[in-house]
Amino acid sequence: MTAPADRIAAAWRMLAELGVTITDLRDDLRSRRPIPTVADYLPQVAAAAGPGARRTYGSYWARMRTLWGHRCLDEIAATDIEALRYEAAGSARSRRNSRSGRHAGEHVIAAARALFNRAIADGLIDPGASPAHQVAKPRRLPNTRRALTAGELVQINEAARASGDDVVLDALLLRLHTETACRRGGALGLRLADLDVRNGQVHLTEKGGTQRWQPITTGLAQHLLALAKARGAVQPTDRLLRYRDGRPLTSRRYDHLWKRLGEQLPWVAMLGVSTHWLRHTTLTWVERNVGYGVARAYAGHTDSTGPATTTYIKGQIHEVAAALAAMTGQPHPLASAAQLARLNGA
Repeated sequence: MTAPADRIAAAWRMLAELGVTITDLRDDLRSRRPIPTVADYLPQVAAAAGPGARRTYGSYWARMRTLWGHRCLDEIAATDIEALRYEAAGSARSRRNSRSGRHAGEHVIAAARALFNRAIADGLIDPGASPAHQVAKPRRLPNTRRALTAGELVQINEAARASGDDVVLDALLLRLHTETACRRGGALGLRLADLDVRNGQVHLTEKGGTQRWQPITTGLAQHLLALAKARGAVQPTDRLLRYRDGRPLTSRRYDHLWKRLGEQLPWVAMLGVSTHWLRHTTLTWVERNVGYGVARAYAGHTDSTGPATTTYIKGQIHEVAAALAAMTGQPHPLASAAQLARLNGA
């Protein structure tokens, strides 16, 4: 039952006389609220995180649970996070392209910030009390990836077709990533319904849930459909890329592919070449030969960072299709003859 207005007003006057504000009341209630331990709270954090965050931060959250599980969130200090950062950096697996565990240390801080951001959002701690935000992230070093040369790309494709237990699948994978510049997650998420053979395009769902129709050559579209049908894809929601036994493809196929290519081509292992290098290669070609706006559209970038003009520099799908046609030398249903003539310098 709602209190009369005069009683509410009297209560506010009494609080004012006592020097008590609404902020004081809120802080008092918050101080009375029990703060969970790290072990009790981390499952909630993981449940509220996306699959990408769980994959990236999961091992670091597990380590936090082991080290700090019995402690309440407000008992964790910046020094604890800094110590875990150096521990992770020191125990990171050494690779040819590793950077002395720098990325592992960066991920520790990011995982801790994700934990305390959730605690702040849930009203468990004040924004200024987050120890994770008192630890500076290491400055990110320049990326060592680069565009592959035409000769290097030929070597990779020839090596993929000359070995392995499923050369058809591997050849299509490399071709799909070269034509679309998509990420691994975008390719693995493709369904039968996402393939438009008639118009030569696939519907990609990628990083951050962004979606776009991406042109591919009609030849690749036909081969992708044939592979999917031959390997059991029937329903529109069935995955497009599949193993010979009909199972949907997983990221392990990429790991095995590049390990095998590295064994056959020592420079691939030495440089740490991966699927993402194909993305660099294609986007570099598009930017150099077609332009920045089309390269942004080709990449599926939707961010608005940078100069204000990036808001207006937006490539259209027919321009992306024309860029693909110029790059592959194959006509595309969505590219006009005028566009192709202009790109070819006619």
